[in-house]
Amino acid sequence: MEQRALWKRQGKTVVFTNGCYDLLHPGHVRLLEQARNLGDVLILALNSDASVRRMKGPSRPLIVENERAAMALALAGVDAVTLFEEDTPRELIAEVLPDVLVKGADWSHFIAGREEVEAVGGRVLTVSLEPGYSTTNIVERMTNQP
Repeated sequence: MEQRALWKRQGKTVVFTNGCYDLLHPGHVRLLEQARNLGDVLILALNSDASVRRMKGPSRPLIVENERAAMALALAGVDAVTLFEEDTPRELIAEVLPDVLVKGADWSHFIAGREEVEAVGGRVLTVSLEPGYSTTNIVERMTNQP
């Protein structure tokens, strides 16, 4: 939170997005690039391993949280990575209060933290997903190959 306060004092626009990012693929990278282009700083909140298991089942995540975080931080557009244990990052978003909250269009029906961000004048945006990319579909294709 100290870093968020510094960015605010510096007048930087902070963008926040979240997800499992279980198997980093081109769809993830493009969404992160789009999100980063909306501000000066991009924070990516990753579901913890326990949170991913609750959402995706016992065979997930494929890559453990520390390794997912390290891969995400290696991307030029990602300035900070944090983990959250809950099913949604609502509490974390309420703490960070980003200027822009971004989610993939597949979540337009429910964006955790929307109310908190909009209450302080922030923007909530959805970005189109890259067709043909999803970790679930990639795993299915890999396991159904002869």
